[in-house]
Amino acid sequence: MEDEIFQGIIETSPFIAWIHNISLNQQKYMKTKFNEVDFGHDVRYIMFIYDHPNCSQEDLVNMFCQSKGNIAKILKKFENEGYIKREANPENRRKYMLTTTEKGNELVPQYRKISKEWENEVGITDEDIELKKRIKEIAMRGMNLIEEK
Repeated sequence: MEDEIFQGIIETSPFIAWIHNISLNQQKYMKTKFNEVDFGHDVRYIMFIYDHPNCSQEDLVNMFCQSKGNIAKILKKFENEGYIKREANPENRRKYMLTTTEKGNELVPQYRKISKEWENEVGITDEDIELKKRIKEIAMRGMNLIEEK
């Protein structure tokens, strides 16, 4: 019997294909709740800045393993849309400190609330502590594996 195909993946697809599928479907759900804007996965940068006020562009490059150019482009978009602001670092004028604006400060809790609703709808509960811990461990090992190369 052939595997059932679900959004381009099958039972024998690699584990990462299922994780990617979960992520994409969560993003599609979030887009339906924020119809005026499509943050996609880039919302993670606003959330990081919200959680780490006065972080730098370099912090984002290191945290998310993205190029300086890609991060700069995304930050410029969020700055133009009024979600973040950049201020020169008084200790190093060549670097900027990033903070969320009032608009960004309103977005993050709202985004997290809807994201939590999605998790509940798909069956991810607060009792899934071990599953979440294991996935975090896998993510950390993956990051460390890349750094070792």
